[in-house]
Amino acid sequence: MRELVVLGTASQVPTRTRNHNGYFLRWDGEGLLFDPGEGTQRQMIHAGVAAGHITRICLTHVHGDHCYGLPGVLSRMALDGVPHPVHLHYPASGDPVVRALVSISTTGIDLRLHPHPGPGPVAEGLEARPLKHRIETYGYLLQEADGRTLLPGRLRAAGITGPDVGLLQRDGHFGAVRLEQMSIPRPGQRFAFIMDTAPCPGAEELADGADLLVAESTFSDDDGPLAGRYLHLTAGQAGQLAVSAGARTLVLTHFSARYGDDVSVLAGQAGARAPGVDVIAARDLDRIPVPRRRQPAVEAAGPPTAIGLNHDGSS
Repeated sequence: MRELVVLGTASQVPTRTRNHNGYFLRWDGEGLLFDPGEGTQRQMIHAGVAAGHITRICLTHVHGDHCYGLPGVLSRMALDGVPHPVHLHYPASGDPVVRALVSISTTGIDLRLHPHPGPGPVAEGLEARPLKHRIETYGYLLQEADGRTLLPGRLRAAGITGPDVGLLQRDGHFGAVRLEQMSIPRPGQRFAFIMDTAPCPGAEELADGADLLVAESTFSDDDGPLAGRYLHLTAGQAGQLAVSAGARTLVLTHFSARYGDDVSVLAGQAGARAPGVDVIAARDLDRIPVPRRRQPAVEAAGPPTAIGLNHDGSS
C-alpha cells in the first residue's frame, strides 16, 4: 500500500479544526513520518496509525510546528515496545534541538540519528534537497527505482506464458529471450515533500516529475508580501511549482490560521496556475493514495495494451 495520511495541516499555531503539521506515508514495508508537530501522537490514534508502523522520521527543519510532537511520538513507540530500528533524518544544524527533544523520550527505542549536512541521498531511495527558509531547511524526495512494463503481444509471439513470465522478470532472461526485448521502460513512482520555503531551485528539483507532491501553501496570493517576508509559498506559487515540474497530484497544506476552516480560495488559486494537475486542499485525517504509476506509451509495433507489473512483480 502506498498512501499519505494527513495528521495535521496548520502552520505556526493549531486551530479548532487543524492540528499542527504531521504526515505519515505508507510506502510498501516502510512508514515515514514527516514533520510531527504538537499533537501528532493523538492524531495518529484518530487516523489509525500505530506507533509500530513508523520506520523513519524526517524533519525538514526544527521550527516548533514541525518537530515539537517528536517526544510524544517516541514515548509512545517506547511504551508500545517497538522492536525495529527507527531512523531519524534532519538537518545537521538542528542537531542540538533534536538531541534535546529525543533525550527525554528514547529509552528502550533503537533510535538512529542521521543528521545530513547537505543535499543528497539520506537512505535508499530517499534524498534531501535544500529549501529557502529562515533557518536551514530541507525537503525530501522518495523515489522508486524505474521498472519495466511487459508487452503481452511480444510475450505471446515468443511463447512465454504462465510462470515463465515471472522467471523472465526475475532473471532478466528466459532462454535466449531478454527482458528488454519483451518490455519497455516504466518510470518509478515519486513522492516529494516540500515545507517552509520560498520559491527556489531545491523545491523545483524535488517536485520534478512527482506523482504526489505535498507542498506548503501558507498564504493566499493576496498576501504575497507576507509570504515573501517570511519565506513561504503562496497557493499560486505552489500551483506554479507543480505544473512547471510536471507533478500529477498536488496536496496543499500548512495553512495560516488567518484563512479559517475554508481554504477553498487557496485551492482555487493553486488550481488556476496548475491546469491538468489534481489539486487537493488537505484536511486533517485525509487519506490520499499515491497515484498509479505512469504507464509508458507502447511502441507502435506493440499491442494496444500492456501489462504493468507491480513493485512486487505481480500483474
